[in-house]
Amino acid sequence: MGIFSKPKEEKELALVFDIGSSSIGGAVFEIQKGGIPKIILSIREQIILEEKIDIDRFLFLTLKSLEIITSRLCMMGIGKPSKIFCVLSSPWYASQTRIIKLEKNTPFIFTSKLADELIKKEISLFEEEHLAKFSHIDNKVRLIEFKNMKTMLNGYVTPEPFEKKAKKLEMVIFISTGGEKILKKIEETINRHFHSETIKFSSFAMASFTVARDMFVQQENFLLVDIGGEVTDIAMIKKDIIGDSISYPLGPNFIIRRVAKNLGCSLSEAKSLISLYKDGHAVDTTEKKLEPIISELKKEWLKGFQESLVNLSDDISVPATIFITVDQDLADFFSKIIKTEQFNQYTLTESEFHIIFLGAQTLHGITTFKDNTNRDPFLIIESIYLNRFIC
Repeated sequence: MGIFSKPKEEKELALVFDIGSSSIGGAVFEIQKGGIPKIILSIREQIILEEKIDIDRFLFLTLKSLEIITSRLCMMGIGKPSKIFCVLSSPWYASQTRIIKLEKNTPFIFTSKLADELIKKEISLFEEEHLAKFSHIDNKVRLIEFKNMKTMLNGYVTPEPFEKKAKKLEMVIFISTGGEKILKKIEETINRHFHSETIKFSSFAMASFTVARDMFVQQENFLLVDIGGEVTDIAMIKKDIIGDSISYPLGPNFIIRRVAKNLGCSLSEAKSLISLYKDGHAVDTTEKKLEPIISELKKEWLKGFQESLVNLSDDISVPATIFITVDQDLADFFSKIIKTEQFNQYTLTESEFHIIFLGAQTLHGITTFKDNTNRDPFLIIESIYLNRFIC
C-alpha cells in the first residue's frame, strides 16, 4: 500500500529525533501500519550559535539541545514509545550510492545468500574508504542505513530477482554511516530519559528523497537541496535513484556570523537584523548597511551551489525540479537566490528551475495531527518515512 493510504486504528507510539546542524527536533507519532502517521507531539530546540566552529564544542552544544528535547518530551508524559529513531542531517553522517557488478561467462542463479555476500563486501569497502578519509579523527564508523534501490539482471530492472538465472548482475545500493563515538553519545543522552534496547538511525537524505518521490510520482529526475545551519547538501536523483551527492559548508549560520563581524554586533543582533532585512522591515539606514553585505554573501553561497552542480552533473543534464528543505522563514530567501540566477553558463540544465519547498503547506494532508500540534516539516517528512518503511 502507498504511504498516503487510509490509516488503521493503532496506538503504538514511536519517537523520532531530528538531529541537524542548527536545531534538534523531537516528535511522537502513532504508528499506522499501511497508513499515515498521527503526530501527537512536536517540539524543537535551537543549538546555541557561536562565533567560531569547534567540532568538540559543536557536538557538546548539539547534545545539550538533544538533552533539553528528551527531557521535555519525557516530562510531557506521552507514554513509553515502542520504537525510537534518530534521523541525522549533515555533518552527523556520511553516505554514498554504490554500484555492485557481477558478470560470468555462464549463467548463475541470483540468491539472497549471494546478494548478502556481495553487499557485505561492498559495505566493508565503503567503511575502509571512509576510515582512510577520516583517520585523523580517531573515530570508528557504524553502518546506520542500507537500501537496495535497484537490481538489474542481464541489463533489465528486476523487482523480484531472487532464484533467477543471469550472466550479468548490477545492484545500486545506498549506504550511510555515522561516527561510533557520536552515535554512542546520542544514545546515552536519549537513554537517560527513554530506555530503549535499540535506537535506530537513518539519514535525512533518504527520508526526504522517499517522501518527495512518493508525493511527486511524475518526477523521476530532481535535485534535493537541504540547507542546514552549517551545511548545504545537494543530491541528484535520476530515474528514481539517489545518485551522487555533495556538501559545502555554507548555510544560514555563515551569513549571521559574517553580518555580525562586518557590523561589529552580536550574533543575536545580526540574526534580528537579517530577519528584518529579508522581510522588508529594516529601517533605511540599516538596509543600506546590510544590502552590500547580504548581496556579497548571496553570491558566495550561490558560487558554492553552482560549483556543486558542476561537480554533480559530470556531463549529464541537471534536473530542472528542485526540492528544498530549509527553515520556513528562510525558504523564500534561498529560493530567490536560485531563481534570479542563470545556471546555463555553468551547467547543462533540462529547463528553467522549478523550486518546490517541502514545507508544511506542501506536506499538508500526508499526516494527521493531534489538536494544535506544531507542523514541523522536517519531523513530518521523517514520521512519514519511518512509519511506512521502518516501523
